[in-house]
Amino acid sequence: MIEYVRKTMKEIVMFIDKVIEKLNEEQVSLMLDVLENAYRQGSKILVMGAGRSGLVGRAFAMRLMHLGFNVYVLGETITPSIGERDVVVAISGSGRTQLIVTAAEAAKKVKATIIAITSYPDSPLGRLADIVVEIPGRTKLAPDIDYFARQILGIHEPLAPLGTLFEDTALVFLDGVVVELMHRLGKSEVDLRARHANIEL
Repeated sequence: MIEYVRKTMKEIVMFIDKVIEKLNEEQVSLMLDVLENAYRQGSKILVMGAGRSGLVGRAFAMRLMHLGFNVYVLGETITPSIGERDVVVAISGSGRTQLIVTAAEAAKKVKATIIAITSYPDSPLGRLADIVVEIPGRTKLAPDIDYFARQILGIHEPLAPLGTLFEDTALVFLDGVVVELMHRLGKSEVDLRARHANIEL
């Protein structure tokens, strides 16, 4: 029996479909404008997130690289310093993960533009950001402990109702952002393929 597999998949798809209709066009347009300008000016993009949100961020960064962006992921050894011409994309459902909030605070000090992808615009991350794109997902905040502390203590959230919905929705949203940027920048799948890794194990 795969009852729960089907139920979970349907729940996620239905949730994402509802979010699509509720996207704030102004928020998304501002994000797209900033990313497009960063590309044209050769500015650096720093993508960051913790846990599964970090994996979503890595997938987004990979596509930005394929588009020709000067993009990095927080925590990699080759990540350079950033400054006021640069852009930070911070992904956190709760907007409270301490590592991401601290990194955003550092980015704010050097006057980088911060784009927050979060379910909570009024969170610490949301208040730091220059642009907030609200992606619903969590029905309630996790205990008032940051992500890494929860992992150490063995506190895990249920599968679909909380973190999963945000992460899956954020992934689909950011894939949509990539396609919008492809059109704005006049890029095709051939252009992306030309920058795809050609040395793989």
